[in-house]
Amino acid sequence: MIILFNKPYGVISQFSPHPTLKTLQEYIPIPYVYPAGRLDADSEGLIILTDNGKLQNEISSPGKEILKTYWVQVENLPEERDIKKLAAGIKIKDYVTKPAQIKYIDTPILWEREKPIRERKNIPTCWLEIKISEGKNRQIRKMTAAINCPTLRLVRIAIGQYSLGNLLPGEFITIGE
Repeated sequence: MIILFNKPYGVISQFSPHPTLKTLQEYIPIPYVYPAGRLDADSEGLIILTDNGKLQNEISSPGKEILKTYWVQVENLPEERDIKKLAAGIKIKDYVTKPAQIKYIDTPILWEREKPIRERKNIPTCWLEIKISEGKNRQIRKMTAAINCPTLRLVRIAIGQYSLGNLLPGEFITIGE
């Protein structure tokens, strides 16, 4: 069984209780499924859950190089040289990211977020589509920070062949039995 879930902002990608955050248990009433990868509590969008351990490993394994697609709102306007740095791979602390696919996109039509992003009148923002095949801890946020364009909102819209589609935050669909 595969579950496609639109994880809302402020939800942690685990079933076990958390002292301050909502968990997957509050949204997914199906036993014996586990997330294939994670999204930080302050990120939104697609999480795949499954009861198939092999599939879970395949989706979350960095060696499989499955593309994950994100729509990312950043503060400031990155210059073309910054986009090229991110696309080639950028040094973040003790590692260099794998090459990424990055392009500017128009402001996507998304749901209102429960907690609005911070807005500053004199600082412009823009949206990027970023596709990566790895998923280190807070990687995209660290990538955009490295070019002086902090991430304001991050929404994962696809993992490989699976996409968020029209799911609203907190909604899920099942594929297979």
